[in-house]
Amino acid sequence: MAVEATAHARAGLVGNPSDGYFGKTVSFIIRNFTAKVTLYEHPEVEIVPSFQDRSRYNSVRDLVEDVRAQGYYGGIRLMKAAIRKFVDYCDREGIALPDRNFSIRYRSDIPRRVGLAGSSALVTATIRCLMEFYEVDIPKPLLPKLILSVENEELGISAGLQDRVIQVYEGCVFMDFDKEHMETHGHGRYEEIDPALLPPLYVAYRTRLGEGSEVFHNNIRERWLNGDPEVVQAMADFAGYAQEVRDLLVAGRGAEIGEWLDQNFNRRRSLFKISQDNIDMVERARSVGASAKFAGSGGAIIGTYHGDEQYEALIKAFEDTDTEVFKPDILGARIAL
Repeated sequence: MAVEATAHARAGLVGNPSDGYFGKTVSFIIRNFTAKVTLYEHPEVEIVPSFQDRSRYNSVRDLVEDVRAQGYYGGIRLMKAAIRKFVDYCDREGIALPDRNFSIRYRSDIPRRVGLAGSSALVTATIRCLMEFYEVDIPKPLLPKLILSVENEELGISAGLQDRVIQVYEGCVFMDFDKEHMETHGHGRYEEIDPALLPPLYVAYRTRLGEGSEVFHNNIRERWLNGDPEVVQAMADFAGYAQEVRDLLVAGRGAEIGEWLDQNFNRRRSLFKISQDNIDMVERARSVGASAKFAGSGGAIIGTYHGDEQYEALIKAFEDTDTEVFKPDILGARIAL
């Protein structure tokens, strides 16, 4: 028996990072990039390393370049943690797993460490494979919470539900992580929005810039847990921006959301220490009249633009940098890896 599953990159349109703080966000899937996991029945449980997990190099320079691009961790720890959390879930729910083993491997072309949710995509695809292989049905609203627990609980990486929700639901989703609703139901309120209501969007990411979200989110959670008024108010502001964008989209006024994206980044800059390289990305995009904010935790930006001429100006604004600019594919069929 063989099974295969995919999950895609994502962009936080607005509201992030309030998803980890009982806030609200709007996100959409990016089918331009994919993580694919393949699982085969096997005598033993085997996790096959990919290129991103290599430990042999042609030179020390080759090693340094690999660390710069990939960080110190590949996908093996994510897959191990995903398998453990899946088994824990089944044990907790009284689901007896068949006595079958497997060999599992992955491939991903999602740019690493630039805030496009490559890690959660790999975990999502792994959990999907395990669900199919063992014929386990996990309710859709609860699945993102299980996926999040892989990084939060098992690996100690600070993150929120946003990435996992959009990678499970796909398309475009407004998420309300109201505390009372979360504690009562175990999940947030997730409203799917027709992607056709979105205005023209672009994504840009630095091919030589990366900072893991576990670094970016460090300290903010501690301050929030301690009731720091500045952090608490900022999270409320981010949630407010998401609600405004949701309401505009549903009203058919998607062309007006750009100012809320800009406010999201401006507010974030007032709270977080942001590298000059990341600030430069936003300022270059805004210099041609486009809106701009982080797609995730830095390294990639998302924004609106008006017409082909402005899009071409965006590309030109980044032509002297190691930056890729593209139009996100949200619904189109893309052949996976």
